[in-house]
Amino acid sequence: MANVTVVLIGTLDTKGPEHAFVRDRLLAAGVDVLLVDVGILGQPTIAPDVPAEVVARAAGTTLEELREAGMSAGHRSIALEAMAQGASTLVAAWREEGRCDGVMGLGGSGGSAIISAVLRSLPIGVPKLLVSTMASGDTRAYVGTRDLMLLHPVTDIQGLNRVSRQVLANAANAMAGMVRGPVATEAQEAPLVAISMMGVTTPGAVGVQARLEAAGFETIVFHANGAGGMAMEELIEQGVVEGVVDLTTNELTSELYGGILSAGPDRLTVAGRLGIPQVVAPGALEVLNFGPRASLPDRFSGEERRIVIHSVSVTSVRSTTQEAREIGVRFAERVNMATGPTTVLLPLGGCSKYELPGGPYVDPASLQALFEAIREHLRPEIPCEDVDANINDPLFADAATQAFLRLWAAAAGAQGASLPTTGGR
Repeated sequence: MANVTVVLIGTLDTKGPEHAFVRDRLLAAGVDVLLVDVGILGQPTIAPDVPAEVVARAAGTTLEELREAGMSAGHRSIALEAMAQGASTLVAAWREEGRCDGVMGLGGSGGSAIISAVLRSLPIGVPKLLVSTMASGDTRAYVGTRDLMLLHPVTDIQGLNRVSRQVLANAANAMAGMVRGPVATEAQEAPLVAISMMGVTTPGAVGVQARLEAAGFETIVFHANGAGGMAMEELIEQGVVEGVVDLTTNELTSELYGGILSAGPDRLTVAGRLGIPQVVAPGALEVLNFGPRASLPDRFSGEERRIVIHSVSVTSVRSTTQEAREIGVRFAERVNMATGPTTVLLPLGGCSKYELPGGPYVDPASLQALFEAIREHLRPEIPCEDVDANINDPLFADAATQAFLRLWAAAAGAQGASLPTTGGR
């Protein structure tokens, strides 16, 4: 096997011995190491292969300027962002040169901010590992939309002892295994279709997935939890995804009302802007997702509200009739951006399992308000079809699949060989 190289990034002014330990474990496993210092507060305690001065220059600044900024609590973030930018620029160049097969690092809060930003700059599939003291809390800011492996070190990353040595050895062994293992590549002949899903729309999404795969497509399913929606939009933008069945657009509701699962302002825009075939449904749009029950804003926690404790970390609130109208308008505005083949399907039997007969969110008036707002504000030339079923019913999966196949056939006919055609595997 050809030599492989891991870029090992850390603040060597504070965590030098720990990085040296990991470097030596990687070398013992037959992996070359490029040790990069991103520390700004002092001199490195071990010799790096790439000094912090080089990283700073790659960001268009100097280490002296960053140290001056880092001494001020209000400006420390500027220094962290600059080192992250410089390291990301260097890593991208090394990958072009074939000198980077994976990236890892060890960090506290500041180091984790730098290292995770570098890891998030890498394409999906490149091995990424971060040992971070922040891994036991809310990790979304560190992971983003990437396949980033986080390892909680149990102890602080300060000194080597019987616990930290084993944890860091495991981290080095995991990275060595990732960069030395065979790449999972297969012939990619089938067109790739993205499907959005969350717990309350799982049966519907699974039904669409099975039908599309039977029709000769490859599918990729995204959890509509904020990061999932962002990842889906990014992969559509990159041209990886060739069609979309956006069954679960719930993230729009979190964006509108400050919930915890917002995917940001680009959600439900990229497929339309690029003109790729998309079928869109108001999956779980009636569900407002917040954190633990005690964290509910006063506006959503009154006795008149229908509240479901989905888990210890997620509390769901049913939208009111007025909110349903507002959500419907937002949904239609996003769909209206479409420049290519698009169809909207409305599940008259409910947008989630919570709206099944006897469910906690059954509210015909609010459901009707949602649908009326969508129909009223949707561009007339965009087909909007009613389906007399819940979004999780097989009948709806049939309708969504058939609608997508019609759009796909029309797009393929209009563009000829520029779009793949379906076929059995």
